[in-house]
Amino acid sequence: MLLHEFRPGRAVAGLAMLALAGGYAADAAGVWEAPWTFFLPLFLGGLGLAATATWGAYLIRRRRAARKASAENTAAPASTSGSQAIR
Repeated sequence: MLLHEFRPGRAVAGLAMLALAGGYAADAAGVWEAPWTFFLPLFLGGLGLAATATWGAYLIRRRRAARKASAENTAAPASTSGSQAIR
């Protein structure tokens, strides 16, 4: 049983920030000499991936809700235009 809704965008953003923190820690410890220009694309790329994952999850939730609402509605749709409107 899930206690809360899974948010993939937040997970991706968190992983990107952990990678940044690890890179900064390795650079500060002298284990890895990384130029500062390496961290900016990693930061922006992580945020971009997080936004894409958030948008994709939103579209999936919206489509799933519409499909569920459509399955629950078994009545024929009411027509208000065309030749079927006048009977």
